[in-house]
Amino acid sequence: MQKSILITGCSSGIGLDAARTLSQRGWRVFASARSAEACAMLKGEGLVGLHIDYEDPATFAPALVTLLEQTGGTLDALFHNGAYAIAGPLEDIPGDGMRAIFQANLIGWHELSNLVIPVMRRQGKGRIVMNSSVLGLVAVKWRGAYVATKFALEGLSDVLRQEMAETGIKVILIEPGPIETDFRKNAILQFEKWVDWKTSARAEQYRASLLDQLYKGSAKNPQWPASAVTDALIHALEKPRPKARYHVTTPTKIAALMRRLVSTRMLDRLVSRG
Repeated sequence: MQKSILITGCSSGIGLDAARTLSQRGWRVFASARSAEACAMLKGEGLVGLHIDYEDPATFAPALVTLLEQTGGTLDALFHNGAYAIAGPLEDIPGDGMRAIFQANLIGWHELSNLVIPVMRRQGKGRIVMNSSVLGLVAVKWRGAYVATKFALEGLSDVLRQEMAETGIKVILIEPGPIETDFRKNAILQFEKWVDWKTSARAEQYRASLLDQLYKGSAKNPQWPASAVTDALIHALEKPRPKARYHVTTPTKIAALMRRLVSTRMLDRLVSRG
């Protein structure tokens, strides 16, 4: 029988590449996005485009009802993917901004998983794959809001994996490093929404370097294609005994090694140097 998967955040980047590739591999892909335009684009590609917005939990149940009607009540896998960053020093991130990013990057994932788990329990099997980040392994300044959500996701996934161990539901983390996506563009939108940098105690630092880091990025850091994540996802979905974690890209592998071998203070110094 054709296996089915629900993938979130499919308007571009990692989610879109995963949806296209898995469809080509014979999966029945339910690709979701936040906007009507993106859902229409997905449908135009022959995918089932569902409206799911992690910041709007009211979108979860209708999308899942539509999916289950088309699969006869089953779902083999869920790939959590959509997330964003609010760039800037933590002292400049307002509480409302922090609440919003936790809803988008963690709480919404938890709520959607809790709707899917009963379906997988009835089947006696299923896979929930969480797209985390190298920033779920090591903390980097100016990215604290995003780091906080990814560290929380790592803990949530580890506990859920333990709790689901006897159910046949496997919980897997993918931890990518720098991937070619619209991530920085989306981070700029969130920065402009939440951060009043002109009144910050660091206003001069923003002018001197922080704004350039956000708006121009860094040419010295290589990026990997979204397909690098999809390759790990395929392994996580199709291997009988998937790993608990998949480190994707060289920076993630180095970060994981440093986390084990280097003291906290030394790690702070190494990460601060870039």
